[in-house]
Amino acid sequence: MTVVRPPAVAGMFYSDDPRQLESDVRGFLAQAVKDGKQEGPAPKAIIAPHAGYVYSGSTAATAYARLLPLKGTIERVILLGPCHRVAVQGLALSGADFFRTPLGDIPLDKQAETFLAAMPQITTVDATHEQEHSLEVHLPFLQVTLGEFSLVPLVVGLATPQQVAEVLDAAWGGPETLIVISTDLSHFLDYDTALKTDGKTVDAIERMDGDAIGDHDACGRYPVKGMLALAKQKGMKIATVGFCNSGDTAGDKSRVVGYGSWVLTEGDGQVSKSAKPEDLSAIEAQAVKARALLDEHGENLLRLAASSILHGLEENKPLKVELDGSPDELKEDGAVFVTLEKNGKLRGCIGTLEAHRPLVEDVAEHGFDSAFKDSRFPPLSRDELAEISISISVLSPFVPFKIANEADLLRQLRPGIDGLVIQQGHRRALFLPQVWEQLKEAPLFLAHLKHKAGLDPNKPAEDLKAWRFITEGVKTTELDDPHSVWHLDG
Repeated sequence: MTVVRPPAVAGMFYSDDPRQLESDVRGFLAQAVKDGKQEGPAPKAIIAPHAGYVYSGSTAATAYARLLPLKGTIERVILLGPCHRVAVQGLALSGADFFRTPLGDIPLDKQAETFLAAMPQITTVDATHEQEHSLEVHLPFLQVTLGEFSLVPLVVGLATPQQVAEVLDAAWGGPETLIVISTDLSHFLDYDTALKTDGKTVDAIERMDGDAIGDHDACGRYPVKGMLALAKQKGMKIATVGFCNSGDTAGDKSRVVGYGSWVLTEGDGQVSKSAKPEDLSAIEAQAVKARALLDEHGENLLRLAASSILHGLEENKPLKVELDGSPDELKEDGAVFVTLEKNGKLRGCIGTLEAHRPLVEDVAEHGFDSAFKDSRFPPLSRDELAEISISISVLSPFVPFKIANEADLLRQLRPGIDGLVIQQGHRRALFLPQVWEQLKEAPLFLAHLKHKAGLDPNKPAEDLKAWRFITEGVKTTELDDPHSVWHLDG
């Protein structure tokens, strides 16, 4: 029988609505990327806080932003956090098969757990996991930044640094394994006292001096001390990337909780080329930025596309957008596709492969084009409006595949994630990532795209070039809504 550990603090520490939760996490990450927190070598381990997202989400994101380029490389996460509910001696595994969040189920690495369970300081105690938030709060951040991965969750009770370090060393692995240590800093001091106390803890962590962290300085001091002991032994580097307290994020400065984030790197901290064929940091960062933009302006952009279509019915041309008064981020160059569906079936799709004009102009132009200029369909009629839905997809930059043949391409292609452009000679075609919803297998996906490009889907293409990209999107089902009128609402 499959055992699932359900979320215990969804709706309290973070939203229990999947769309809102993902939007919240991506918003924190977008701000971290904007602040330059994504820059730097790839971490082997991170230390990050575990409070409610309104309090510590922005600080946690400063560490998680560094993981965005590692999606597809990291396949396993070793997650350690302190116990707040049910005390344990040593470290405790879970007997569950999956940990669930509103964003989906995460499989536990049972093979790794079986290996670790042989260590004397490790037991399996489901009760300590059931209501524990110190691990759970990290899971949505991991799901958004890494996509698919397996998990080894460990609640840390009374344990020596050496006991923790031994477990981490045994689970160390290679670039496919990430270690996450969960801790908050001081609790319920006044703002000024907390700054001084936490400042000393930050300094101790940067010096990898676990002995200098007192019993009241960090709730996750046991896993932190173990991580620092091992990091020092391995000659790792550590950097503080975030530091604040709840007085900075929630306003009340009379009794605050401190938060910090750190990244730890080994060697040169770079992802090996064998583990990751291309540097995907550009498209991952762009996706976070696009998601934040759509969360804020997506509804208005959908109104713009709808208004341009309605304007086209009257004037036979797209709506002209006045840039004065538009939010600055919508005046930046952007590449979008506008897709129309009629009763769930494609009714038009036109877009731009590379950003070359303001995003709002691209949306207005392609809203009109998808309705009236897609050669696969007749021009849209007014009678069809009630059956039409609109979606807008913002494209990331293209990243070329390094391939010798189609087999190489199929091995590197990420189903459900990658949009794909292929080219042979003058023949070129593109599939958005949402096409994976209909063509779920990579060979089928590529075959249909070759057919779209005018290539023989049953014959390997010689000298095939390919690029990957990802998209973020929004969708509406109310094209004929009388309120769906473009306006500059900032």
